[in-house]
Amino acid sequence: MMNARLQEALPNLAGLGAIVRFDFGDDGVYTIDARAGQPTLSESADGEADCTIRISTDNLKKLIDGQLDPMIGYTFGKIKVAGSLGIAMKLVNAIS
Repeated sequence: MMNARLQEALPNLAGLGAIVRFDFGDDGVYTIDARAGQPTLSESADGEADCTIRISTDNLKKLIDGQLDPMIGYTFGKIKVAGSLGIAMKLVNAIS
């Protein structure tokens, strides 16, 4: 399910210029490579990421659907960011 949700968001991430990893805990890890051209999505934790976002699949769905404010989610620990916070904010703005 998350694969499909992230796949739908890929066109909005062109030009992000970064590798972003989503860590869903027991639900898996997905990596978006938006460094050049069309962004790609893989179910992998290999290699370095500019930004890693730890979030539950339920909270990502709420974020994409506009039911979770990214700043409130970050403040209350529903969204945890390792690496570039600036890239995380660009990503969130592109998918929400």
